[in-house]
Amino acid sequence: MTTGQPTRRRDRRPRSRSTRILLVLAAVASVVALLAAAVVAVVLLRPPGPRPLFQLPVACGEQWELGTYPGHDDFDVDLFPVRGEAWGRPVLASYGGRVTVAGINGSLGGRTPESPDGPRGRGGGYWVKIDHGGKWETQYLHLLEPPLVRVGQRVEQGEQIGLVGSTGNSGAPHLHYEQHQGWQKVEAYFDGEPSGITHDDREYTVTRTSNNCGTEPR
Repeated sequence: MTTGQPTRRRDRRPRSRSTRILLVLAAVASVVALLAAAVVAVVLLRPPGPRPLFQLPVACGEQWELGTYPGHDDFDVDLFPVRGEAWGRPVLASYGGRVTVAGINGSLGGRTPESPDGPRGRGGGYWVKIDHGGKWETQYLHLLEPPLVRVGQRVEQGEQIGLVGSTGNSGAPHLHYEQHQGWQKVEAYFDGEPSGITHDDREYTVTRTSNNCGTEPR
């Protein structure tokens, strides 16, 4: 005769082969995700490279007024030609790099050479962003027509990327231009010289001559 509680047998079924494969794949995916996050963190923490020798984003030898005004936002540069019509003037890459954005920011509105007082749009209208490496980037806004470049395209300094227009939230044809270092917008430099456009606490205008003549160092 036996006494006490009967011993319970646990029915342990071996995991199926497909289940084991799924567990392995999940573990591998977790490791890959961690490694990717580590790589991204290293890239973000890496200090920016030296400032490229940016040039004015307009044709060689032309004179343009660079300006800002209260409420324009710090470091934003508006460019207007000293002579001639602004509509349709070529917009050039300030430095060589790779196009990361080429499309519409906000809405276009209806301001054109034929209807200069048409309705305003929102945002930057047709625009382009170029990654120059070393955490440096330039932006070009209010272009007249769809950009002449596409995302992923490599452009050289002085290569035409669009035309001056007044799409988006723009009151008159001009080029809105920005330089970014890492995640921050910074004072724009042209041909190694500061633009003088920093804060938007007052109206400020300076005239500069473009040296964007295809002389980017290799």
